[in-house]
Amino acid sequence: MQRLLLVDGHSNLYRAFFAIRAPLTAPDGTPTGAAYAFLRMQHKLLKELQPTHVAVAFDAGRETFRTRMDARYKAQRPPMPDDLRLQVPLVQEALRDLGLVVISEAEVEADDVIATLARRAAADGFEVAVASSDKDLMQLVQDPS
Repeated sequence: MQRLLLVDGHSNLYRAFFAIRAPLTAPDGTPTGAAYAFLRMQHKLLKELQPTHVAVAFDAGRETFRTRMDARYKAQRPPMPDDLRLQVPLVQEALRDLGLVVISEAEVEADDVIATLARRAAADGFEVAVASSDKDLMQLVQDPS
């Protein structure tokens, strides 16, 4: 059976950022702790799930179709910490170097991309695994029988 692993890159990178509090940096001073923790998590997912296909979705920015519909949507959410923002392109580059698909769709959140791909892949007969701490994605869970 074909297995698709969909990773919520944005959510998991935030999780990694707050999990590693040690100030890991590159020789030039660029923060790397979240990137390190994220890539360790990714390695574990690949090893344990052994997917045949992988896509990692990231939010493209703060403005989405939802924020245009209602200005209050996530209005109270603080901006991404600068130390984390610097690591997003590092992680995306590392994922691409590993041969994984990185998706960042303008005006669409990563969880919307994941939900769309999960539904389509399941309809095409794939076993789908979603790696995210975003509880909104729980609505995708289905009984495999």
